[in-house]
Amino acid sequence: MVRPADPDTRSAVRRVVQLLDALAADDAELSIRDLAERTGIPRSSVHRFVGELVATGLAERGPAGVRLGTKLFEYGAAAPTSRTLRDAAAPFLHTLYELTSLTVNLAVRDGASILYLDKIAARRTRVPHSRPGGRGAVHATALGKVLLAFSGTAPTDLAFADRGLPALTEHTITSAARLSAELAAVRRAGVAYDVEESHQGLFCVAAPIRDPAGAAVAAVSVTGATALTQAERYSTTVMATARAIEHELTRRRRRRHPRPATRS
Repeated sequence: MVRPADPDTRSAVRRVVQLLDALAADDAELSIRDLAERTGIPRSSVHRFVGELVATGLAERGPAGVRLGTKLFEYGAAAPTSRTLRDAAAPFLHTLYELTSLTVNLAVRDGASILYLDKIAARRTRVPHSRPGGRGAVHATALGKVLLAFSGTAPTDLAFADRGLPALTEHTITSAARLSAELAAVRRAGVAYDVEESHQGLFCVAAPIRDPAGAAVAAVSVTGATALTQAERYSTTVMATARAIEHELTRRRRRRHPRPATRS
């Protein structure tokens, strides 16, 4: 018989997750004071939990504070879904980078945000808001919009609807009605654009990677510094990359689960 978890244990686990979330949200090292302010956890508790995280390799101490540990990278890399997607997509992401010389991203949706699984950074343009393991706003990114458009979920049903659609720049869509119209256009075109909606001075073009039923399981994009008219030039190449990854995922799926031979 499995005994229910002790309430104190559940509370401790939640606090540890809060601390890890705070560290994951910032590239910089955070002090005990920073972590306490961001999570609302008492400093004494933060100090104790951080000690345990460092001891287990889930966090590391640096010159200015604490950062995520490499142990978490091992766990993330071992996750079956992300590993399968990254492995299948990798050669096509590199080809896309070679063809465009732009930053290439692979992402999946996680509720009200997107989770970046992989990134090939361009030398010419700095794209600071995307990194493997990082997150972006689902309503303000081309990756997020294309994942929403092909998920079959209406904007009003989404988790972030209660909190509204926060503006990241002056170009961010903040109205559910406008987002709904945008998603309809994305479904017609098969591609989504983000022109300075998530970050000033940058554009993004994204296409869905779909399963056999047509639902988006991930999305691929290129990001650079240019206008919409220039961004549209890359849409065909990004969509072709998404289709290639779909075919590779299908091929791998069939190899793992071959159809039984039929008797003649």
